[in-house]
Amino acid sequence: MAQFVAINSLAEVNGQTILSVLSGMEHFRTYAEEFLAENGVKDIKPDAWYPQQSWLDTFRSISQKVGPLTLKHIGKKVPESAQWPPEVNTIEKALASIDVAYHMNHRVANKVLFDPVTGNMFEGIGHYMYQQISEDSGRIIASNPYPCAFDMGLIEAVAKKFKPESFMLLVEHEANSTCRKDGANECRYVIRW
Repeated sequence: MAQFVAINSLAEVNGQTILSVLSGMEHFRTYAEEFLAENGVKDIKPDAWYPQQSWLDTFRSISQKVGPLTLKHIGKKVPESAQWPPEVNTIEKALASIDVAYHMNHRVANKVLFDPVTGNMFEGIGHYMYQQISEDSGRIIASNPYPCAFDMGLIEAVAKKFKPESFMLLVEHEANSTCRKDGANECRYVIRW
């Protein structure tokens, strides 16, 4: 699955998530608003829904015109405004919760893709699957249409927010693994703390 191409043409993302792009570009907010408008995303409201493909097109524009470091910075901003349930209190639980949060902020055919009441998750946008490797490392397999640099920033920020005190943190592509920026179906990230 290539980055920047929605899996389902009916997929939508909520406005609160899109507003993170504006937050992530801080000093370049005007440019961010221009990129969003160029891709049909205007007058953003936190509780409204917008085509995921338009948002992915915005990421493509940012990548081409500004660069992947900005995408990584935007990814780092997303968890700053996110609220976690009290039971998410460790780095492992936080990394495992990325997939749920991802599905809670997307919908297909007017159906949000995670129901917190029933715990049911619905398909249509790909995943962020967490696997524990050891007591101080884990892996995220990202099989979704978002850019690799954005995901790397997102994963790093979530891990940093919940990592044990005084421990180092390293997030990198798994050695000898594929990357969506090269047309692969997934990226594999190793997180060490």
